Amino acid sequence: MVDSFLSQTVHLIFAAVWAGSVCFVAFAVLPLARDGQFNATAPLEAISSKLTTISRVSALVLFLTGGHLAGTRYTADSLFGSPNGQLVLVMLALWAALAALVEIGAKRLQSGLNGKKLREPANDALGVYRVAAVVSIALLVVAGAITSNVVGRL
Repeated sequence: MVDSFLSQTVHLIFAAVWAGSVCFVAFAVLPLARDGQFNATAPLEAISSKLTTISRVSALVLFLTGGHLAGTRYTADSLFGSPNGQLVLVMLALWAALAALVEIGAKRLQSGLNGKKLREPANDALGVYRVAAVVSIALLVVAGAITSNVVGRL
């Protein structure tokens, strides 16, 4: 029971930090960079690097804790055959999509920043990061649905 509580708590904390970081970059940092509010590439490079690190660490932690939770709460039949099990599979797909989108956004941003440009790479990466932000919010909604067992009560 304690391991389940710790796994779920760590899982949700890392999910929230990851989602919050992606949303902050998508809706605060990149619009400012696109609009010319930065006067050097170094801050944006540092932010992109930190977000990539947060994303990679969070993806790993979520994979490990989510795997533990799924392994202790579901059988193969209940994972594919129950509403909450299917939500876990949806969460896995969203997790992979979010990790990929952050990597793609970071590559777009870094390639332009290496050319010492600010506005253009921020604009090029903004759409990808906004999609990533929507995916991150969807992940939190699915997590809430699983945690509250709302689908099982319908």
